[in-house]
Amino acid sequence: MPFTFTPCAVDGINIEGLFEVQSKVFGDNRGYFFEVYSEKDFRAAGLTMNFVQDNESSSAKGVLRGLHFQTEHPQGKLVRAVCGRVYDVAVDLRNDSKTFGRWYGVMLDSEKQNQFYIPEGFAHGFYVLSDRAVFAYKCTNFYDPKGESGIIWNDPQLNIAWNRIAPDITPILSEKDCKHQHFDKNMKYFDINGKWQG
Repeated sequence: MPFTFTPCAVDGINIEGLFEVQSKVFGDNRGYFFEVYSEKDFRAAGLTMNFVQDNESSSAKGVLRGLHFQTEHPQGKLVRAVCGRVYDVAVDLRNDSKTFGRWYGVMLDSEKQNQFYIPEGFAHGFYVLSDRAVFAYKCTNFYDPKGESGIIWNDPQLNIAWNRIAPDITPILSEKDCKHQHFDKNMKYFDINGKWQG
């Protein structure tokens, strides 16, 4: 199989639906080749999502984007660093989940060619650690500006390790990302299937 699917866990508890995906890379003196996605292989691993939109962004070192989610039209995302290195984070916002309110981070590196699958019901963000990064992601739903929402990147309850990962980098954020709400464990977010409850 050209992919390895590794379930993500926090404190020994699997975060349902969250996977790091490693492609098998074929390389020689000419360059490399690998499969980014194969419906057949993903379905064999139990990942039956349907992608409808591909996005790509370019960011300078220190840019932090997130933590984003959509309410009415939640998006699952298969994300990777096409060029450069980013620290990618998913926060479980599914109220019925055993890992509700917990986060998981993956170092995505274009040299490693690893990916991260984040299902519906999570907030997502990434932090650029290389001089520049090109970040690409496949989405299971279309972008919906009316349903755009987020959690503030430095929420003290979540205590995400941005600064511990890169203590020598100062985060650069958009004005919009600086105004996101704080995580509230009493708020209704998503159900276990990633459907908005709020």
